[in-house]
Amino acid sequence: MLKNSHILTRIILSFLLLCSVSFSIEMKIKDLAHAVDVSGKQRMFTQRMLKDYAMVGLENKFGNPNEDLKKVMFAFEDHLEALIVFNKDSATHESLKKVKELWIPIKKALSEVPSKANAGKMQEDLEALLKQSNEAVGLFAKQTGKASGEIINISGRQRMLSQRMASLYMLKVWGLDDPQFKDKMNKALTLFKISQEKLLASSMNTDEIKKLLIQSKKSFMFFEMMNKSKSKFIPTLIFKKSNEILKDMNTVTGLYVKEDNK
Repeated sequence: MLKNSHILTRIILSFLLLCSVSFSIEMKIKDLAHAVDVSGKQRMFTQRMLKDYAMVGLENKFGNPNEDLKKVMFAFEDHLEALIVFNKDSATHESLKKVKELWIPIKKALSEVPSKANAGKMQEDLEALLKQSNEAVGLFAKQTGKASGEIINISGRQRMLSQRMASLYMLKVWGLDDPQFKDKMNKALTLFKISQEKLLASSMNTDEIKKLLIQSKKSFMFFEMMNKSKSKFIPTLIFKKSNEILKDMNTVTGLYVKEDNK
């Protein structure tokens, strides 16, 4: 009897601990501007997971990509559930539902050991998830009914592009034969450059935002140089520069959300 009571106590304590952990890590969406920011991160996560997948496949441990991949996978799923709970729009609901359907098999594949043989399929699947996630961001931006929603959307997209440029290059270094590599890279570079100029002209900019935009623009010049050069760039340098842009643009996006709430 005493033994059973002890087991029951342990089960209850374990359950309470699990609840407290779940509560502490659960993403909470505050408002539509925040939803645009968070859903925008989902786009970035698709490319960051691909970058990590390639880094693990290359057996390059810089930045601990294996651990980062696990964290990003968890964040993607956590954010997705939070967006579904927050959303009240039917069209956005359908879009998020499609995101979840695409995510389930990708999550399973990402949990397996990365291999070059599966890298092409992984890129295609994450590309489809990116496109569907991008649709969801646009719908959240539309729900805001403000021009600021689009600025937050564009700023958030820059985070994704930083990881996209890096993931494409990592796959190339890994030896993945992608006939569309040059076209994909050129489109990512062009979109980033045009978007950055649009953000620099935004009336929402504060001195802090301008400083970070200029800083990320300087980091971006490395990718332009890389694309023109015939020399090979080491993965660690690509990883570092892409994360510099990611950090700056993540801060900028958060600041735009704050400006929108004033």
